[in-house]
Amino acid sequence: MQVEDLTSLLKLSIVSLIMANRILVVDDDPTLRELYDEVLKTAGYSIEFAVDGEEGLNKIRTGGYDLVLLDVMMPKLDGLGVLTKLQTESPKPAKMPVIIVWTNLSHDPAIKEAMQKGATNVLVKADLAPNQVVAMVQKYLPTVQPTSVNPQPTPVQPLKK
Repeated sequence: MQVEDLTSLLKLSIVSLIMANRILVVDDDPTLRELYDEVLKTAGYSIEFAVDGEEGLNKIRTGGYDLVLLDVMMPKLDGLGVLTKLQTESPKPAKMPVIIVWTNLSHDPAIKEAMQKGATNVLVKADLAPNQVVAMVQKYLPTVQPTSVNPQPTPVQPLKK
């Protein structure tokens, strides 16, 4: 690989890091967090986690997230409590992220309440494969498509003296 190719690759990596959409996954299930860490990073997103509603609320308030996947049932503060506090309390994030609430029950009364409290969408976790969740995220946050680095080596020019 030539220096020009390495430079292009480095520039592409830096741009990808800067432009990666940030997602916060707020869920108390460690298996689910691990699964979505893998599939969302593979899809090109920057992922962070919170293990309960209080931690999630604090991270959302800090800001910088483009999308939040928020579980309904969690310890300390549930997802509906997070939505309520985001609506009624200060400080509010400078830019409110897209908030997708997810639950395990398709007939959960929390679905309607979540939408009334500002959720952008509600997903039923049990009904979706990981690739379907990624597709839903991509609906709101298209991934950055990297440009290809020239696969042909550039001929080395002799140094002029």
